[in-house]
Amino acid sequence: MRSKYILIGIVMGVLLSSAAIVLAGNPDPSNPPASTESYTLEDIYNRLNAGTAGTHSTFTEPATAPGTGTMHTLNDIMAKAPALDNTNGATSGYVLNGKTAWGLTSDQWGVFTGTMPNNGAVTVVPTTTDQSIAAGYHDGSGVVQGDADLVAGNIRQGVNLFGVVGTLTDGGTYNAGVPKTGQTTSYATGDDGDLEEGVAWPDPRFTDNLNGTVTDNLTGLIWLKNANCFGSQTWANALSSANTLNSGECGLSDGSDEGDWRLPNVREMQSLIDYGRYYPALPSGQPFTGVQSDYYWTSTTLVDDASYARIVYLRYGGVLPEVKTYTYYVWPVRGGE
Repeated sequence: MRSKYILIGIVMGVLLSSAAIVLAGNPDPSNPPASTESYTLEDIYNRLNAGTAGTHSTFTEPATAPGTGTMHTLNDIMAKAPALDNTNGATSGYVLNGKTAWGLTSDQWGVFTGTMPNNGAVTVVPTTTDQSIAAGYHDGSGVVQGDADLVAGNIRQGVNLFGVVGTLTDGGTYNAGVPKTGQTTSYATGDDGDLEEGVAWPDPRFTDNLNGTVTDNLTGLIWLKNANCFGSQTWANALSSANTLNSGECGLSDGSDEGDWRLPNVREMQSLIDYGRYYPALPSGQPFTGVQSDYYWTSTTLVDDASYARIVYLRYGGVLPEVKTYTYYVWPVRGGE
């Protein structure tokens, strides 16, 4: 009887062991996992860092546990990723039409195509008025047209064209143009103030040379800035004072020598007059000092009586003959043709 129970126990044990094996299965796979292809984190880092294209890598089950490697960390990769920049980030209007770029602004994040107009080579031809410059890209091969004739000798004296100040004193067909008188108030139809005929005055009319001299940009004459350096003198003394004037006298620092200066002739003296003004009759804004609203000598002698010379009255601009032994003011000049 005892043997019977032992046999039954052995059979039951074998059956239970078999069932456990069937239920648990084999812990080892029958085949390794299939291979996959994808970019690695290193590929992503290199793309962000240098634009490297990268290639798909085949993943296989590693044979050993992971160890310490040289791949960049997720923090490294994040540091290379672009960040939002709504202040300086470019938008499509700043990128050449048809070109792609990566936007950094919240309105235009990611790849976009530029819309800036491509103007290529732009040539600007100077005119009498300002010209607008078209917005967009200029490739640098355009030019502002020049002209070999744009030189001072081809431009009327005192006229400024694109920064070139003219020195031409020849009036072309005629040797000298007659300047305007300066009178702008009309007292009758057809009078001087009504017609204002003559060569227009340059602006500015005078240039202070900061060396004791003033250049008249209408005539090219260079005047002593101090119009009362010598006081009142006879005609003979006025000639001598003007002829012997030189740098270091009367506030001059222009390097001039004796003989460079002279007493102006009557037309030179009259060229200063503005017949639209009085007390003194000189153009508005003139930079001279010591000007007297009185008579000034000229070097022009009266043809029918050599004891007289012409004087110019700066109060109104009138011209009169006067005896050379009288005393009047002296205003030296140099230059001119």
